[in-house]
Amino acid sequence: MADDRDYASVLRSAAMRVTRPRIAVLSAVAQHPHADTEVVIQAAREQLPDVSRQTVYDALNALTATGLVRRIQPAGSLARYETRVGDNHHHIVCRSCGVIADVDCAVGEAPCLTASDDLGFEVDEAEVIYWGLCPVCSTAQYSPMK
Repeated sequence: MADDRDYASVLRSAAMRVTRPRIAVLSAVAQHPHADTEVVIQAAREQLPDVSRQTVYDALNALTATGLVRRIQPAGSLARYETRVGDNHHHIVCRSCGVIADVDCAVGEAPCLTASDDLGFEVDEAEVIYWGLCPVCSTAQYSPMK
């Protein structure tokens, strides 16, 4: 997704009306993976200065409902948004600085979709969040003090 025509095409493919705010929000999320709402608002306003906060919230909700955007919310964190959808990837979060990165599902078949007992549910997605320290925070935390 590189320009407004591409975003318009993506919106149409999801049977969504193409609007300038939706294009700006979809572009903002694509350019800032794992961004919280404030970052999405700021990025959308770079393309569309007069877009309101409510319009951005509405666009995020609509884009999430249609599956064009994925909303994640690690424990103790604000909601974050990304355009990487449909591949059942997971996330890793730094406990210190809060950076979030994508982690692919297990290699081969998706064992993370096989629950020990699905209780009759048709499982189509699993959400796994790994927690730890990113390389920068890990190095800073364990480097000898001078």
